[in-house]
Amino acid sequence: MQIRQIQVANDSVQDRLVLRIATQANEEIRVFFTRRFLREIWPHLVAMLLDHLAAQPAFTPEIEKDEAEPETGSATFDQPFNNDNPCYPLGSQPLLASEATLEAAGPGLARLILREARERSFNMNLNAELLQALCSMLRAASTQAHWDLDLDYGKTMPAKTPGRQSFLH
Repeated sequence: MQIRQIQVANDSVQDRLVLRIATQANEEIRVFFTRRFLREIWPHLVAMLLDHLAAQPAFTPEIEKDEAEPETGSATFDQPFNNDNPCYPLGSQPLLASEATLEAAGPGLARLILREARERSFNMNLNAELLQALCSMLRAASTQAHWDLDLDYGKTMPAKTPGRQSFLH
């Protein structure tokens, strides 16, 4: 799947964030993030950025994307999300993420799998630049939603508790 655009927006009626992913094949995947789910997954996203993907030069936690020097061919945040009559392989109703798996998928890549409880699932491979863009959008949308979450890049992953399940939420 070739990702063309990513957007995270606040749905104030549902009190959720909606992640929209558009592909080169004119498909659109939609995923709802609840406040609790974002709070639980955030330390894992940061740990992946700071550990496995840290060797990638695109990630600089001290510099926000809009303050960084633009790179040729890199993602920009100034283009509106393209709504060119897409098809929805998972349906037009957003997947309500309640479980997640985040794992290394090779050098410089991470795999994020988002699932509903025993229902639909979606997975995508992310490099450091794409994961940082996703994190930046999640932070901005969370702030816009007034969720008062501490989404800091200094957050570390919680210690593993014996018997704790491997999925979130």
